[in-house]
Amino acid sequence: MTGLQLNFTPLKEPLAFIKVLQWIFSIFAFATCGGYSGHTTIYIGCQNRTVMSSNVTLTATFGYPFRLNEVTFTGVDKVCEQEWGPWHLIGDFSPASQFFVCVAVFAFLYCIGALVMYVGYMHMYRESRKLPMIDFIITVIFAFLWLVSASAWAKGLMDVKTSVNPDYYTELCKLNTAFVCSAGELTSMGKLNVSVVFGFLNLILWGGNAWFAYKETTLHTPPPGASDQGPNPTGTA
Repeated sequence: MTGLQLNFTPLKEPLAFIKVLQWIFSIFAFATCGGYSGHTTIYIGCQNRTVMSSNVTLTATFGYPFRLNEVTFTGVDKVCEQEWGPWHLIGDFSPASQFFVCVAVFAFLYCIGALVMYVGYMHMYRESRKLPMIDFIITVIFAFLWLVSASAWAKGLMDVKTSVNPDYYTELCKLNTAFVCSAGELTSMGKLNVSVVFGFLNLILWGGNAWFAYKETTLHTPPPGASDQGPNPTGTA
């Protein structure tokens, strides 16, 4: 039979239940990375106390997709009676972060489509040879993509943390002997750490789900009537 036949029983089976977890975890993955915004600050005073008696706060606000080389410290036009030109953060980490978010979004969309298939068209899924094989292949591909994207983003996050560290820019600031520099605040990056964790959790889920998808294919279970019948013992036609 063809057509929609709602049946929520497959959600109790590992194939569909894990897909629900994949759907939820993919949301957390792209939300924690793609929704992040933070800032780093440094304080600058003057060696000549008659010029400026208080510190100047310079702030650089950054976030997804972490093109830090386009972010500048802002706050004042002059520091110690010197013109303050654009001072950029260092590095462009958008490829790793965007690849990670892209994989998460497409995984989210595929999970929706797969769950619709399991809940509404499982009778067609079980009767077809192609659908389980397509599901298995796509699941393996996503497991590989999660491995690559989560690893790349984990390395990218380490580089982001280095690039936004106010201590690094404090040392650069001290190269100008007219300045007295100190590190300011840095927004917590716990949310980004969580995104990496969810990336690797997705890798585990998709890798495990590949086995259950494989069990639905003809590679694991031959279709009815495909078993060998052996030689005819009577020798008759």
